[in-house]
Amino acid sequence: MSDHEFGATDELSLPKATVQKIVSEILPPSTGIAFSKEARDLLIECCVEFITLVSSEANEISEKEAKKTIACDHITKALEQLGFAEYVPAVLEAAAEHKEVQKGREKKANKFEQSGMTLEELERLQQEQFAAAAARHT
Repeated sequence: MSDHEFGATDELSLPKATVQKIVSEILPPSTGIAFSKEARDLLIECCVEFITLVSSEANEISEKEAKKTIACDHITKALEQLGFAEYVPAVLEAAAEHKEVQKGREKKANKFEQSGMTLEELERLQQEQFAAAAARHT
């Protein structure tokens, strides 16, 4: 695949509002420290560069292992090789949390599959329940 197919011509970034929220949580107003837009934009550039560096290294590791998918193990090895071994425990913790969230989502999906109802039947039932709830509140 070419770089264009991966969107390499597009500028990579992170959501500014999300980064601002994280910064605000780390630097609450009580500290008296202001965080300018320019500082936030620089932080975003640094984060994107870090993500690119780690993902490139992880990609090389996965290719050496003849894998087509980058796994968590590849990320942790990349962090260690790049001198960021102290981040590995936090990455493993985040991966475990993500896995638990995914399990919950899979169970919800299975409930629909196990209901034995078609999507049309489920939609009709939902509309009936909405109508009943609306009737109770009018």
